[in-house]
Amino acid sequence: MNIVKFVFNPLQENTYLAWDSTLECVVIDAGNASAKEDRTLSDFIAEQGLTPVAAVNTHGHFDHIMGVSYVKNRYNVPFAASSADGALLAQGAAHAMMFGVEPSAMPEAVDIDLSVTDVIRFGETELRVIPTPGHTPGGVVLFEPKSKSLFTGDTLFRESIGRTDLPGGDYNALMSSILGSIIPLGDEVTIYPGHGEKSTIGHESLYNPFVVEALNGEVDYK
Repeated sequence: MNIVKFVFNPLQENTYLAWDSTLECVVIDAGNASAKEDRTLSDFIAEQGLTPVAAVNTHGHFDHIMGVSYVKNRYNVPFAASSADGALLAQGAAHAMMFGVEPSAMPEAVDIDLSVTDVIRFGETELRVIPTPGHTPGGVVLFEPKSKSLFTGDTLFRESIGRTDLPGGDYNALMSSILGSIIPLGDEVTIYPGHGEKSTIGHESLYNPFVVEALNGEVDYK
């Protein structure tokens, strides 16, 4: 599986394109928020000869959905996200303005509900949908086992974790998701987070202070 990262919008959000030898692709967390960023994404898709089949989201925060409507309309593809984040989707424009970001047209409903969908398919590739509530109620991560690639959204970052002080956030749920659903995938798995640089589960098990203190029993998150 091929993966390329774009850093979009004022919150420096990571948007990913993933594709395989069939040249079918998915756009993960489309955060493109300007005409220039739209062109950057679509020009790359055209240059590589890719065919998008879905816009897929790890969660519903505004900085991760600002480009979803563009992708849906440009390529006539469905939007896949958890309906448990429906309230966040509906309030996307308002939340953007709260952060001083000019809102774009954003989706308010999902076409493919990841709360009841186990797998997203494109070409010969399957992304396993793993629920990881905590940063948001409907947060998920997307795991491709052959390449050992994991798109973690804002659940797990390099040496940090997602915020839980925003509406719908829950620290105990987040840590339970990380330790119960992400860490067991294996040290060699590469994580592609929603902000910042990529890492591995092994690195986070050793150097992520939030993960280390939980693994060592220094905090009670259950």
